[in-house]
Amino acid sequence: MLTETRLSFEYAHRFLEHKGEAQYLHGHHGELTVWVEGAINDRGFVVPVKNVQRIIWDVMQNFDHALLLQDTDPLLQPILDTYEKQGIRNGAPDNTQKGTAFKCDLGYALPDCRLVVTKEITTCENFIKLFHALLKDKVSIKRMRFQSNADKIVAAEQTF
Repeated sequence: MLTETRLSFEYAHRFLEHKGEAQYLHGHHGELTVWVEGAINDRGFVVPVKNVQRIIWDVMQNFDHALLLQDTDPLLQPILDTYEKQGIRNGAPDNTQKGTAFKCDLGYALPDCRLVVTKEITTCENFIKLFHALLKDKVSIKRMRFQSNADKIVAAEQTF
């Protein structure tokens, strides 16, 4: 059985070494659609369909209202330093919108900072690669689509 799960989130990023508007920090509305079949949890049991969205959101929550920067971005360390000076580097009581920290070959999350650090430029195509790497061992993904912005013009889709 194929199940479709759709999640939306807001994020900010920029493209390094890009000429034009995208070189500046700017925000987007993103929508991730994941089609799963026979989703299996880490103990080998079939996950009820109603739990698939919760499993995916636990990881994707790191991207909601977060800043996404490449690991080579010169803004990364000053932002972390500023958070340290403000006393929010290790989280704040009102920072409740955070997922489980992750680290993989394509990036890592600092949930207390609402920051995701990526190895590659945060294009829709590279988002798909990162999201798949983070979710492939949690649910049986058959297809993913990521769309950025309300007009849904910028999109990437991949079948696995």
